[in-house]
Amino acid sequence: MIERQAGGERGTTILEVVVASAILVTLMAGLMSLAALAISTTENQGHLAARTTEYAQDKMEQLLALVFTDSANNTVVFPATPTGGTGMAIGGSADTAAPVNGYVDWLKQDGSLLGGGTTPPADWFYERVWMISYPDPLDHAVKQITVTATVKSAVGNALVPRSSVVALKSSRF
Repeated sequence: MIERQAGGERGTTILEVVVASAILVTLMAGLMSLAALAISTTENQGHLAARTTEYAQDKMEQLLALVFTDSANNTVVFPATPTGGTGMAIGGSADTAAPVNGYVDWLKQDGSLLGGGTTPPADWFYERVWMISYPDPLDHAVKQITVTATVKSAVGNALVPRSSVVALKSSRF
């Protein structure tokens, strides 16, 4: 008995394997760049931006707990000490590039407080600045508090995450 081989059943040639592999590598390279972008965005916006918001809110709560007329509590330490600070005195800056002494503090990457001063400590990762002002120059019964927090650097070439929180404090509270 003679066995016959079917005419259309040939193996895959090396050329077909090379072409298929080239297509697969090209697709994977595109997916890897997309994955890198997703990881960078998740770290910057999902983690670092959330932390800056949390730390800005923490500082805002500390400032709102002060008496309206307080001008002595040191809020660059926690808990605040009764002397050596600016308290709720008008001043400061919401610009993290131009911190004002007494209205800035620095945090480590784990969120622990490093203290104040306009010169950043070597191991800082988060910076918080705040400004206290009168929203209406003719009405000194309400103060506006603005706290801005930022990080030292972002992941990848992304914008550095920054969060600002604004609140009003009445002299009655």
